[in-house]
Amino acid sequence: MCLMKVLALESSCDETAVAIIEDGLLLSSQISSQIDIHKRFGGVVPEIAARKHLEIIDRMVSRSLEEADLDIKEIDVFASTMGPGLVGSLLIGLSFAKGMAIAMNKPFVGVNHLFGHVYANFLKYPLLKPPFMVLLVSGGHTEILVLKDLDRIELVGKTRDDAAGEAFDKIARLLGLGYPGGPAIQEAAEKGQAKYPFPRPLREKGNFDFSFSGLKTSVLYFMKKNPLASVYDVAASAQEAIVDSLVTKVFEAAESLHLHEIAFAGGVASNSLLRERARVQSEVSGIKAYFPPVDLCTDNAAMIALVAYEKAKRGLFSPLSTNAVPYLTLDFF
Repeated sequence: MCLMKVLALESSCDETAVAIIEDGLLLSSQISSQIDIHKRFGGVVPEIAARKHLEIIDRMVSRSLEEADLDIKEIDVFASTMGPGLVGSLLIGLSFAKGMAIAMNKPFVGVNHLFGHVYANFLKYPLLKPPFMVLLVSGGHTEILVLKDLDRIELVGKTRDDAAGEAFDKIARLLGLGYPGGPAIQEAAEKGQAKYPFPRPLREKGNFDFSFSGLKTSVLYFMKKNPLASVYDVAASAQEAIVDSLVTKVFEAAESLHLHEIAFAGGVASNSLLRERARVQSEVSGIKAYFPPVDLCTDNAAMIALVAYEKAKRGLFSPLSTNAVPYLTLDFF
């Protein structure tokens, strides 16, 4: 029996990642982060991110092949993220993957980054089967979804303004905690107490949308009125508000739709308070909560390779004319 080997690239934002999967088994996962480069700017600078991808992507592919003990000629399918993301960054991974496919005369698969985050759960829980609920929560996305089938996602609720990750970044900037905001606020919150009642909008039952822009504004005005307040307490209180909104709504949505499993996905899914609150709520409700390993919550190519593998099994290859789609929606698998 011939086993299918998939090499995938992920370059949608500021991580350059390469992974190789053989029939669903992860052989290699390499990730190079640009956090230290962008930290001084307080966020990702798109042109710098694209240039850094270009500088390192060939070495990342070589490292991944070496880790998997494979020659590039042994790869059966080449894949990359095609969207959503920063267009310049996306084009680096997309062009490199298509180039390898052409050189090796092998098929190419373009992958939806959002499906990738959902599929990260399958790397740890291969027996997890749809349908199940998903909370996709990252820098640019906060959505409650139902994975109806491996290639079909239904939107249940979304943020009406800022995503949770954006809220973390903006509040961290207000508090002078640095970038990226999620880890910075989590670290500061561990030294403080959640003593301030920041808002949790859209709390009426049956409303599964989110809103976090008011929280950011509330923190801003609170600090202006209380300049001597402990930054650690404010960070803990803001984190509490975000996590409370996320956990309350996704468990309510799962119960409403009679789903008994929730998979958490995206960078914010690495937040320790979110994981703990979901664990507690899982015990109370009887609804199982699944979290990927922390290193698979943020952008990585292992999740992209797994989606590409599933698409390749179905013969869903992409034309070499495939372009980057910065605002790719969940309609595309």
